[in-house]
Amino acid sequence: MMQLIGMLDSPYVRRVAISLKLLDIPFEHRPLSVFRNFEEFSQINPLVKAPTLICKDGTVLMDSTLILDYIEAIDPSRYSLMPIGGTDRQQALRLIGIALMACEKTVQIVYERTLRPAEKQHQPWLDRVTGQLISAYDLLEQASVQPSPWLMGDRPMQPDITICVAWRFTQFIIPDVIDASQYPKLSQFSAQAEQLPEFVSTPLE
Repeated sequence: MMQLIGMLDSPYVRRVAISLKLLDIPFEHRPLSVFRNFEEFSQINPLVKAPTLICKDGTVLMDSTLILDYIEAIDPSRYSLMPIGGTDRQQALRLIGIALMACEKTVQIVYERTLRPAEKQHQPWLDRVTGQLISAYDLLEQASVQPSPWLMGDRPMQPDITICVAWRFTQFIIPDVIDASQYPKLSQFSAQAEQLPEFVSTPLE
């Protein structure tokens, strides 16, 4: 059985775990922190990057997007969380890219606030990153207006997963930066996803 290494407080780990569940692919989750469990994590992956996936044959993969590419290819007969091609796939990749950008900027803000001494924090840098984060969620708020339950049809796909995981992460860790009341459609869309069994059983910790 595959093993997914990393804490669910990482949006990257959480998006992989939820995707595996939606694809009905069995896996073992090992919640190791890149901070508290650095030495143990380094024995599995010397680069200490979450998520890390240990494949059935022992091969170690990292980076959530690359891991998802791998698990999608395990069984081509299984339905995919990504559109096959054309404009739908183009749009899916666009939305995923924006959501991952939001994750990245959220992490940068958290690291600047928590890992750098207050006297060394650079406000112009924080302002720039915050502006990028706001721009990302402005775009995702526009994308959340859809006639279907989900962005790509009648079931959640990878854009839905990544957007909703990103939004929950930002709201959990820096709610003072992104005011949820300014993003009603995105908030509602995320709340819909968080009620799914695959999300409920994969809580942000």
